Amino acid sequence: MLGQELSDLDGVAEDRRGTGSAFNGPEPSVRPFDSEEEESDAVAEWLVGVAAQGVAPHEVGVFVRSEAQLERAMAAVSRAGFKHRVLDKDVGAGNGDQVSISTMHHAKGLEFRAVVVMACDDEVLPLLERMETATDDAGLEEVYETERHLLYVACTRARDHLLVTSGDLPSEFLDDLQRA
Repeated sequence: MLGQELSDLDGVAEDRRGTGSAFNGPEPSVRPFDSEEEESDAVAEWLVGVAAQGVAPHEVGVFVRSEAQLERAMAAVSRAGFKHRVLDKDVGAGNGDQVSISTMHHAKGLEFRAVVVMACDDEVLPLLERMETATDDAGLEEVYETERHLLYVACTRARDHLLVTSGDLPSEFLDDLQRA
């Protein structure tokens, strides 16, 4: 978590007290919504807006925490009137007229002009199932850090535009992005 001493792989300790996130890139627009439908409508409107600014569909990535939220992303992209392709470890971002949709796990190494990180809801991020596997405070801390890192990796795929949303009670991690 923020404000603790961390060691890198070489064992070099680094004190991060008083620092913010390592987030770089465009200023995120963080928007919580009261329902998944409101979230989907707003994401669709945002996608149409960035397209009007000259961002082609293949320059857009939509990321969610896990496969359980992929349908939410596909619904939003469809509402915007765009085709999509779901990326996995074997399928990279393409070109043409399709928006790329993926879990956050497949985001590393990709770059898009515009990125939406959807479904950043409480119990989705950090994932409740992962938190329940922690057997002590150190394990819980590791889960939190891994989950937070996953969100930041997805967000840093954005070059020009970044929207982060929730369609239910928002994840506590969204507060970190708003302070970044």
